[in-house]
Amino acid sequence: MSDISQESEKKEMYLKSYQQGAETLIAVCDCDILGKKFSEGRLKIEVTADFFGGEKVSPSEVAAALERATMANFVGCKTVEHAISLGYVERECTLSVGGVLYAQMVRM
Repeated sequence: MSDISQESEKKEMYLKSYQQGAETLIAVCDCDILGKKFSEGRLKIEVTADFFGGEKVSPSEVAAALERATMANFVGCKTVEHAISLGYVERECTLSVGGVLYAQMVRM
C-alpha cells in the first residue's frame, strides 16, 4: 500500500450509527474534537462522546456507512471536507462554529 493510501486510511474519525425503523442516522466527527465545545456568537456545539463517540474509523469506512445512511451529522474540518468530497454535502451548506466545520445531510 502506498504512503498516500495509508495516509487516507488512518482511523481519524469517530462514527456512531443509530437505527430507527427504516431510518439510519450516522454521527461523524474528527477524533481530536471529541468531548470539546465550540461557540461563535449564538451558535454552540458540543461534540459529546454519547452522541459521536462510536468507533474510530477510516475515511473509506465513513463512505461505506454513508451509502446506507438516510441522515448524517458531521463535525470537524476533516470530516466535513470528506463529506464534501464524496458529494454528500455542499460547501455552501456548511457552518463554522468557533472555527470548526459543521454540516448535516438528509436523504429524501
